Amino acid sequence: MVVVVAVIAVAVVFVAQDRWRRGAFFFGGATLIAAAFRLCLPTLRVGLLAVRSRPFDVGALTLLGAAIVFLAATINTLGVG
Repeated sequence: MVVVVAVIAVAVVFVAQDRWRRGAFFFGGATLIAAAFRLCLPTLRVGLLAVRSRPFDVGALTLLGAAIVFLAATINTLGVG
């Protein structure tokens, strides 16, 4: 959980510095890291990442993370980095 929160903190810093696209990549990456942790770690060790059953959590986190990364990669930057 600490790793996921740390990556989200980095994403917030990027967004606060008007680097929203890079921040969105980090948000998506944090979600995909959470999915990997939920898949690999036992339920007692994942803490708040365990919401429902393991397959549901992994599927939902993977789908959400992939969607965020996809949107960040495909959206037009309008001249902003």
